[in-house]
Amino acid sequence: MKIHEFQAKELLRGFGVAVPRSRVIDQPDDAADIAREFGGRAVVKAQIHAGGRGQGGGVKLAASPEAANQLARQILGMTLVTHQTGPEGRLVRRVLIEETATIVKELYLGIVLDRASGMPVFMASAAGGMEIEEVAAKDPDAIRKVTFAPDTGLLPYQARELAFALGLPAAALNSAVKIMTSLARAYTALDCTLAEINPLILTADNQVMALDAKITLDDNALYRHPELKALRDLNEEDPLEVEASLYGLNYIKLDGNVACMVNGAGLAMATMDIIKYAGGSPANFLDVGGGANSEQVRHAFQILLKDPSVKAVLINIFGGILRCDTLATGVVEAARAVDLKLPLVIRMEGTNVEQGRAILAASGLAITVAGDMRDAAKKVVAAAAGKK
Repeated sequence: MKIHEFQAKELLRGFGVAVPRSRVIDQPDDAADIAREFGGRAVVKAQIHAGGRGQGGGVKLAASPEAANQLARQILGMTLVTHQTGPEGRLVRRVLIEETATIVKELYLGIVLDRASGMPVFMASAAGGMEIEEVAAKDPDAIRKVTFAPDTGLLPYQARELAFALGLPAAALNSAVKIMTSLARAYTALDCTLAEINPLILTADNQVMALDAKITLDDNALYRHPELKALRDLNEEDPLEVEASLYGLNYIKLDGNVACMVNGAGLAMATMDIIKYAGGSPANFLDVGGGANSEQVRHAFQILLKDPSVKAVLINIFGGILRCDTLATGVVEAARAVDLKLPLVIRMEGTNVEQGRAILAASGLAITVAGDMRDAAKKVVAAAAGKK
């Protein structure tokens, strides 16, 4: 689950990470008073779940309270387009008014899970303010990495080594060690999948602070943090993905035109691969899970068909806990409810497969039953292209 910058900073502040003074608003009238409170100058920052806000015009420096008010009016309500939003952009519903700081140096700090070692990896780079993927592609040696155990956190000596590697002056060492160890504690305690400070700035008085922050929380661990559920902003998520989550479905929208419904994440990935291999492009990832019932299947089918880019549907099920007859019943109910007009290809194997095929045959619907995955992929890709 992604959260906004202002929310991430508030969480990090609770762990001892130094952040600038700031206030979030959804109406522009308060911007001038907040800027005045911060000494007259302020930064006005759009709050959306995407990077590249500055390049897109969503981060502006206000030289006066009046300018802060004007910029807040300009940014609030705009559709901000960045390299992460896609061409459709995101509507800006909130802005963060933040105090300015004298920046001597910009750095990068970030933590993700290193799957090779099975431990969190702390990354640090002197190339702050840049996308870390860009840094990794151009100069991998510019990123210093160290793994740490979740139960001990990042140890002070590890933080000191990273601080020296970043070229921080001795006077800033204690401040840097505190912010690094605090970030590591936050990553573990909040069950994050990503905790990032970019940029981390060195100020003129040799202090370091988080000028920007990004946190992604592990959805599967939210039961341990009920207070964090309130941070979810449904306006920042794809409406179809939000709807799918209400029914316990794992759905991610993609850019293709072949809709997929599969049970099991591994089979879903293989299904998308074989669609690409057949010359098509998947419109989504959808795992209905092994224990789905006919109602969930029906909802899943209806969600697929709400995507206007979909030209054909492929259902690929290996019947285990989700029996083939249960799937067939749900699909037939959904197809009738929405008056299905698109080509539908189904490949089923496993528990009660003959009963499932019988239900499909008796439905009277124009459903193509495929023999195996390759056959299913060829047929659905052809159907999406308008070929018979």
